Amino acid sequence: MVGTGYVGLVSGACFSEFGFEVICVDTDAEKIERLKQGEIPIYEPGLDILVQTNVAAARLSFTTELPDAVRQADVVFIAVGTPSRRGDGAADIGYVEKAARTIAVNLNGFTLVVTKSTVPVGTARHIALLIREANPEAEFEVASNPEFLREGAAIEDFMHPDRVLVGVEGERGRNILQNLYRPLSLRNAPVVFTDLNTAELTKYAANAFLATKITFINEMADLCEATGANVQDLANGIGLDGRIGAKFLHPGPGYGGSCFPKDTRALSSVAREAGVSATIVDSVIAANDARKVKMVDRIEEAVGGALKGKRIGILGVSFKPGTDDVREAPSLTILPALAERGAEVVAYDPVAMPAASKILPGVEWVSDSYSVTRDAHAVVILTEWNEFRGLDLNRMAENMAEPVLVDLRNVYTLEEMQSSPFRYFSVGRPNIVQSAESKTGVEIRR
Repeated sequence: MVGTGYVGLVSGACFSEFGFEVICVDTDAEKIERLKQGEIPIYEPGLDILVQTNVAAARLSFTTELPDAVRQADVVFIAVGTPSRRGDGAADIGYVEKAARTIAVNLNGFTLVVTKSTVPVGTARHIALLIREANPEAEFEVASNPEFLREGAAIEDFMHPDRVLVGVEGERGRNILQNLYRPLSLRNAPVVFTDLNTAELTKYAANAFLATKITFINEMADLCEATGANVQDLANGIGLDGRIGAKFLHPGPGYGGSCFPKDTRALSSVAREAGVSATIVDSVIAANDARKVKMVDRIEEAVGGALKGKRIGILGVSFKPGTDDVREAPSLTILPALAERGAEVVAYDPVAMPAASKILPGVEWVSDSYSVTRDAHAVVILTEWNEFRGLDLNRMAENMAEPVLVDLRNVYTLEEMQSSPFRYFSVGRPNIVQSAESKTGVEIRR
């Protein structure tokens, strides 16, 4: 398994749990040493136990020596990063190409080379050419096996997937991958075989469609606010339609993370290169970028129209609960924008603060939820961690300079907030106005 990032480490650990011998390789010597010592460099529930168990059983090991690992392997997975390229948003496959060239000169007998990284259409065939150029005598096939793992639920997703997608064009490679995924087939998990190009494009299409659902419900939330409707009831009303489905119909401050932003940009680039219009995907990208900025305006409105001199408490900075990943999280746009408008920003996240503090200078980091509320003019829920769902609202309000709660994840119900001391602002629902003049009331924005 070439690469011990999120995809490589989780996949390698899970394959070893099936009983296969797995060598995870990375060029980062410090990371490899930490893994050998049992330290997991990412936050993923259950991954530490899975790694420790399989290392102890001698099925999982870690090294920086790619040539030696390749010579021992029947299958080599490439699971390195494919970041967005500056300028056009296309996926940068430089790390994939570098891995492929090293793999090529160290192949020993028939080997299946599989891309697990998310890559543009045509990458598997491009890798085959690179290997053939570097080692004309090599005996190999290439395959594409994109991952569909959700951060925070990756092990469950690997062990109980909706489907396993495999792009392969050779019979030997197909047989090897059937054997690798046989433990899942025995549990009736669908293993879908396609050609190489279809597998690569399907990964992008899946993420772009989910990003589109998020963007759609965010636009419906804006419309609900303008008309006095309730977006949660609307989402339930359309989500019960089996053709639509309820997942990813939760409004918020925009999508983030390591996949959706990068993959929508990459799909748009693939379409441009192919001479095909991708207007829906392009609109989703633009709308999501604008969404994050719009949330700053919403916070500013909640505190009376000016952020200068206001202390704003932030609950959650990871792009979603269950992970310490802050890549392209809404917090990376919102927190700096609040500071630029003169606000004093204080924040807490259960696991993401070490990562976030490196890229969000000027933020005051505190150790718990209630410390965020101290002397705050507003508290903003940016990530829906479970521990934010049952906070003592009276205690929060007593700590604050002004009892204003901006719930950008709709964690709390309107009913419970009507009896709270807060002026409450959520997404796609009526505001709850609490003031000395109006004890309890509902303001519907028109």
